[in-house]
Amino acid sequence: MGKAVMLPWILGALAVLSVSLVKAEDPYFYYTWTVTYGTRSVLGIPQQVILINDQFPGPTLDAVTNNNIVLNLINKLDQPFLLTWNGIKQRKNSWQDGVLGTNCPIPPNSNYTYKFQAKDQIGSYTYFPSTLLHKAAGGFGALNIYHRSVIPIPYVEPDGDFTLLIGDWYKTSHKTLQQSLDSGMPLPFPDGVLINGQTQTTFSGDQGKTYMFRISNVGLSTTLNFRIQGHTMKLVEVEGSHVVQNLYDSLDVHVGQSLSVLVTLNQPPKDYYIVASTRFSRTVLTATAVLHYANSQTPVSGPLPLAPAFHFHWSMQQARTYRWNLTSNAARPNPQGSFHYGKITPTKTIVLANSASLINGKLRYTVNGVSYVNPDTPPKLADHFNIPGVFTMDSIQGLPSGGAATVATSVMPVSLHDFLEVVFQNNENSLQSWHLDGYDFWVVGFGHGQWTPNKRKSYNLIDALTRHTTQVYPNSWTAILISMDNQGMWNLRSAQWGRQYLGQQFYLRVFDPVRSLTNEYDIPSNVLLCGKAVGIRT
Repeated sequence: MGKAVMLPWILGALAVLSVSLVKAEDPYFYYTWTVTYGTRSVLGIPQQVILINDQFPGPTLDAVTNNNIVLNLINKLDQPFLLTWNGIKQRKNSWQDGVLGTNCPIPPNSNYTYKFQAKDQIGSYTYFPSTLLHKAAGGFGALNIYHRSVIPIPYVEPDGDFTLLIGDWYKTSHKTLQQSLDSGMPLPFPDGVLINGQTQTTFSGDQGKTYMFRISNVGLSTTLNFRIQGHTMKLVEVEGSHVVQNLYDSLDVHVGQSLSVLVTLNQPPKDYYIVASTRFSRTVLTATAVLHYANSQTPVSGPLPLAPAFHFHWSMQQARTYRWNLTSNAARPNPQGSFHYGKITPTKTIVLANSASLINGKLRYTVNGVSYVNPDTPPKLADHFNIPGVFTMDSIQGLPSGGAATVATSVMPVSLHDFLEVVFQNNENSLQSWHLDGYDFWVVGFGHGQWTPNKRKSYNLIDALTRHTTQVYPNSWTAILISMDNQGMWNLRSAQWGRQYLGQQFYLRVFDPVRSLTNEYDIPSNVLLCGKAVGIRT
């Protein structure tokens, strides 16, 4: 049963957990997580899942802005393993990003200690395995960053806090799914939908009180619509942005995305359905949970609340209603609207077109005609140690080429402090979800058909929200603006894991030729070495 987490208790517990202080606002927290296989009956049948500290999903990681996390991850699986911290910017510290372009995977029966800071961030985030198809077996969890007590929030402190990890799920094992992808098959349609790793769970609250629901889509491939019977949801935060507080009956949450809503229990005391169901699919899969009023004597009843009757156009229109709250701060005291992103002239425009291609007779997914392959040596290590032959910075171009599809370890160079306009062009018939590590970005435009420079007239240059993952509708485009202020090697990828695995990703090398700790932290003393980096002294 899901019980509301009481925020004062969290903040107090975090203070007690603090082991050492560098300064008053930046405490350190120490964790040890052990990754194992276990058996759980998920969709009614026992199957092998990935556990963290014997939990499925993994433990919720609660932090306060600027907390330092020191997390020793012990890998007891039979395959190398990494966790990535989805939406954590890892300021000046791509060494801790936990993807194969920056980190050697942790070998079986070995460990690695992550050290990172929740620098200048608030909001609802997640972590999950970035290696192979491990995410299909679990290993994911919530990462919630609460505001510092000295920084106000633009709503009354809620009476409690629920985390809901929603996502599609497969009965097929992660190794079998991987073999299927390796053979050239696309990821199949999922078998079900889970809420917090279950098909049925309960969240309890008191009538008249208001609760925050932190909702994240941790699935592999499928957009989900979220709704609560008889209740409206006030959207307050999206991936670290405080937003204009509109009311919604239902919300589309695409793969990799997170948002936070306030729900007031203002209905007659009974139990109500919570629903997450697949969108844009011929077959609709549904998971339900229960919102239980503490004084309820009446179980859930009646038909489930309906999903939106309309599809992509409706969803795009909803997305356009997400607006930055210009007068509110986020993690810092200055208002979000004090940064006038719309008045900055981009230094470069990059257009990225995704496609499905046959390469050597097998399905691969490409970006501008290039399908990414992971080398034995992470490009970040190769870049640091000047190891040749690992990646090239001319294999992927900033515009679709139209040429034959190829494979490469593709890295695109970007100068530190560039201001980029990036257009995601989706000429396929399926929705795409794109994520960038190390950053958030302004989502300034959605549109149908082909993007042209003339489409800039439709951009929102006043109050577009910032987020780390954006959807791109079928046969449509999405435009974003990014302030490239975080040096490092950063993964730009499809959040739909089968597409990422089969090549729909690359890395941005954000670089300043003058090496300085002001721009980027030094290589960690405990860095794992692999591939061509083995034996190099750090």
